[in-house]
Amino acid sequence: DTGFGHGLAIELDRQGFNVLAGVFSPDNISSLQKELSSRATVFRLDITKQDDIDAAFELVKEKTQVLHGLVNNAGIAVISYIDWTSMESYRQIMDVNFFGHVGMTKKFLPLLIAKRDSRVVNICSAAGYIATPAMSAYSASKYALESFSDCLRREMVPWGLRVSIIEPGFMRTPMLQDDGKSFSRIWDNLSRDAKDRWGEEFVKAKLNFVINGSLVKKAEDPMKVVRALQHAIMSSTPHIRYRPGIQSAYVSFPMSTLPAWLTDWILRKLRGSNHIPVGISKQHHD
Repeated sequence: DTGFGHGLAIELDRQGFNVLAGVFSPDNISSLQKELSSRATVFRLDITKQDDIDAAFELVKEKTQVLHGLVNNAGIAVISYIDWTSMESYRQIMDVNFFGHVGMTKKFLPLLIAKRDSRVVNICSAAGYIATPAMSAYSASKYALESFSDCLRREMVPWGLRVSIIEPGFMRTPMLQDDGKSFSRIWDNLSRDAKDRWGEEFVKAKLNFVINGSLVKKAEDPMKVVRALQHAIMSSTPHIRYRPGIQSAYVSFPMSTLPAWLTDWILRKLRGSNHIPVGISKQHHD
């Protein structure tokens, strides 16, 4: 619909590929089709629904008996502490960010391994190798997709199927721009009990970090991810992992290799706020 997948569809179409693009929102089908050539096919796809996956497979199979590449791009996120996050949200995020991609990959494997050197490219995240506060649902889904991708790559060696993982940091995408609003909505809908535990001052400080944090302020050009995707699809020697941008390659990944206590300390410093939940203040006074 937007972001990395949208940009990739346009770039691959310009380079002569036969693009088949699944779009979640029906409103975006015609707008994307207008940006692509007559070779491209744009269709409605909700990867959390098996019927949609089956229909997509039949549509693709009508056009080709082999598939050069499958790019699993769909993703959703919430900025929310574990105490705030409903089980419904956890399941929804896992359905889109993990189970949906597993379903697509399993369904399209016969077309992908019908010839050697086809590719599966999974868009993961720096959150798939370093877990940060208020990102538990998103990070868990990305850790799961990382593991699935590693297993898939190792299982598919005899078939010659290449599997690449894209691990961007913060990029200037619509998902990032909605983080502050999403955080506020979740807080507004919390129970009174939870609000009393955390307190308005803590939430204001956290919201400021979500909107104005150093890494967010330095969010990078999403075309860096699109270029990595292009390389994974087009190169005769695609990488196993791509870490496009400065944040993922030179901040998040090195931090993930440090001792856990040191990573914890750095993350506390990056948060840049001394505000503590009001419930802890009450404990100190008691």
